[in-house]
Amino acid sequence: MDLPAITAALPALGWAVHSSVLGRRLARARRDPLTGLHTRAGWTTRAERILATCPTALVVLVDLDKFKTINDTWGHATGDAVLAATAARLSAWCGRAGIPARLGGDEFAVVTTRALDVSALTTMLQQPVPVAGTLVPVGASVGFCHRARLPLPSLTDALSAADTAMYRAKGHGRRNHHPAERNR
Repeated sequence: MDLPAITAALPALGWAVHSSVLGRRLARARRDPLTGLHTRAGWTTRAERILATCPTALVVLVDLDKFKTINDTWGHATGDAVLAATAARLSAWCGRAGIPARLGGDEFAVVTTRALDVSALTTMLQQPVPVAGTLVPVGASVGFCHRARLPLPSLTDALSAADTAMYRAKGHGRRNHHPAERNR
């Protein structure tokens, strides 16, 4: 290659490398490094799209019960193992029909394209997590909202209804699940 051609190609090569690095950084920012699930930022756009286009969509919120006690009793490495196990269980439960996310701390969300058995999810989440030869007891409160129960298919409204239902589940005793009430 001659010098003018190399000189002309260098900026394009630089931009290609820059774009590739930036793309990888953005992808990592949309994934939780501990669980591999989408973060809130990576999940929201997909969840909004599913709610807008899928009349059978379901939004689920999960909050691990007494998670601080797990960290305080067994240590943060065990807490991390519980978070990773919860993520794996959510992924297994929704399969290809949904998108799970870790919203932060010990709070998770799932949006699915069809109504799945939330009782089965609650049962999965209540199974002890094996960590270094010890079975760590885990509990979760689950709230959910069917798209059909919303006047408009808004993610904000679905999350609000699921959140209210999740706190109702906590009020009925931990390790419980509760649906959003039908809007009037």
